[in-house]
Amino acid sequence: MFSLTPPERLARDLDWNLLRTFLVLADSRSVTEAAERLSLKQPTVSSALKRLEDRLGKRLINRKPGRFELTAAGRLLYDEAIDIHGAILRLGTVIRDVEDEVSGHVRIVMASHVVSPLLNATLTKFHTDHPRATLSIEVMASRGALTAVAARRASLAICLVMDRSPALEYRRLFREYFGLFCGPTHPLFGREGVTMADLAGHSSVSFVTDQMDDALRPVAKMRAEAQLDARIVGTSPNLEEVRRMIIAGLGIGPLPLHVVREDVERGRLWRLPPYEAPPAIDVHVVWNPHAKQNRAEAAMLAGLTGLIERTPMDDRIYS
Repeated sequence: MFSLTPPERLARDLDWNLLRTFLVLADSRSVTEAAERLSLKQPTVSSALKRLEDRLGKRLINRKPGRFELTAAGRLLYDEAIDIHGAILRLGTVIRDVEDEVSGHVRIVMASHVVSPLLNATLTKFHTDHPRATLSIEVMASRGALTAVAARRASLAICLVMDRSPALEYRRLFREYFGLFCGPTHPLFGREGVTMADLAGHSSVSFVTDQMDDALRPVAKMRAEAQLDARIVGTSPNLEEVRRMIIAGLGIGPLPLHVVREDVERGRLWRLPPYEAPPAIDVHVVWNPHAKQNRAEAAMLAGLTGLIERTPMDDRIYS
């Protein structure tokens, strides 16, 4: 009688739904948070984790009061489960996408402050050339966007980059410059001759990535040099919300110069020092070369990277 090897038996008996639950647990801070994201009850999620650990014979998550983190075995399983998840998500697209006309869905995840004529031109041409293809754009913090691309949950990311992963590909889309601004109710609004010393001690608002160890490090350094109050009273991953808090008078905050030019001209924002050598931030297109792309994703990526290569960098610097 033919007998299965342990790996073959595991492949036959392992429930994919347990791996899916494990992926959500690995990206959560507790079983309760994972249960909320899965729309399940907490005991159900705990039971699924225990069944998976029993099936594999390994503890996957250290879960004690104040501690919820992957074990060494959990980290290995997480890397493998991401690949499995990506393959399953694309099964339907691979089978369906065999027609002459390009179809399929493109999911772009991007930082909230992306203003780029190159991206707009690419979207226009993509839709004109491939009207049957569909597209979604989701705004999130750059770190989350990179995680989504690495996990093959997104076709490509357009975001800020701090540390490059050898598993991903990068192309610089454009460079933008940040300045500090205040709103109409702020005591420095409309004042001429303001110096960096005048900013000292004022409250501030900023992006969640405005940290010395994150993608907006040059902006964090600018805030530190201005000696703003170390306590940031409001943060958001979304530019529109940071802009809202600045206009509402919560504090001084950083914004890309080219994005808010109209706000300055219309008196909604007031530029503050430093005026010379503002911090430069590069925005990149990032994708996972190991992900199997549908034809729409391949066309979108080829169109965008091709336009980047044909456009001199001087024309992709927005000041």
